[in-house]
Amino acid sequence: MTDTTLLAPAPGRSLFGALDRQAPDALLGLIAQYRADPRADKIDLGVGVYRDEAGATPVMRAVKAAEAVLLAEQGSKSYLGPEGDTGFVDLLAAIVFGPLAGSDRIAGVQTPGGTGALRLGADLIARARPGATVWIGDPTWPNHAPIFREAGLTLAPHRFLDGAGAVDFDAMLTDLAAAQAGDVLLLHGCCHNPTGVDFSADQWAAIADLCAARGLLPFIDLAYQGLGDGLEADAAATRQMLAAVPDALVAYSCDKNFGLYRERVGALWVQGANAALSALAFSNIVALARGIWSMPPDHGAAIVRTILERPAMRAQWTSELDQMRTRINALRAGLATAHPQLAAIAGQRGMFAMLPVTPAAVGAMRADHGIYMAGNGRINIAGLRLDTIPAFVAGLVPHLPSA
Repeated sequence: MTDTTLLAPAPGRSLFGALDRQAPDALLGLIAQYRADPRADKIDLGVGVYRDEAGATPVMRAVKAAEAVLLAEQGSKSYLGPEGDTGFVDLLAAIVFGPLAGSDRIAGVQTPGGTGALRLGADLIARARPGATVWIGDPTWPNHAPIFREAGLTLAPHRFLDGAGAVDFDAMLTDLAAAQAGDVLLLHGCCHNPTGVDFSADQWAAIADLCAARGLLPFIDLAYQGLGDGLEADAAATRQMLAAVPDALVAYSCDKNFGLYRERVGALWVQGANAALSALAFSNIVALARGIWSMPPDHGAAIVRTILERPAMRAQWTSELDQMRTRINALRAGLATAHPQLAAIAGQRGMFAMLPVTPAAVGAMRADHGIYMAGNGRINIAGLRLDTIPAFVAGLVPHLPSA
């Protein structure tokens, strides 16, 4: 029998003893609380996944069809290389960039989800400009800040929302007046998470002009294409930005619009001022990817490629995506008509909205009505059904600020 006392490190000698205990993820804790709640009428608006009218997150029919093809036809599970499935990257680029997709200024790689794309892009920035400043709107997706911070970059917040839940564009531009050439501006390509509030076309044009004039690098996080106003409409701002600036980064997620959450499917594209700079950046992206995850997972990207390269499957996917978007926007309309203080939700897009409630109010709604949502007031619209909107609004209204 091994004497475990011999394995104990000398006091103060353990490498791990220097670590600080980290707080558990609040959203994961919320999921556990929801599952343990026995109430039949509980409502889950916390976890950020699409749900259908039955409350399920089903595998899309197009995905099942593609998996059947892969099962029958895929001849190898050998490595693809650090750049991943190049067919996936090229076919997806056509959906994202449209006519710009064939440009020799744009190059991309497959990544483990949109999060992997963001981290890979952050590491590229850190390699090119150590400690570079990344301007991030407040609020934003909670994981944005840790991703860039862990890459060694400097974070600078800018204002995003006004008191009425609309874009406070003047305040944003005022804050960005302090941005310097070489700084990075993180932007949500569509369907802002957590607010659902997007820039107008004129505001996007102004941001593009600002980046071009001030030498800022736009880093676009495009995680919900097709779930706002449609595939083309949701890509318009990204295309507008890339047409206006010399350099840019685009992180993409297939988790939501293909329903491939657990497959971790994403891509990162870089645009350089010319083909040579694009190739230079691409070589560094590939080298960084090799050092982080070596080779990306294949299955999810192969599913997307199989769908996009077969017209019938692509049509099935776009039809299913249209149904998802229609459901989300119908729920937004239902919320907007349920109470005057929710009217703005109809004009927002994507899966999320931010409600003007305090953390204490969120806790009270959970305790009294079984309504589960993030402590900052973010709700997943898709967690509702048309028939649960009245109960949700009834539990919410007492906690809304006086009009």
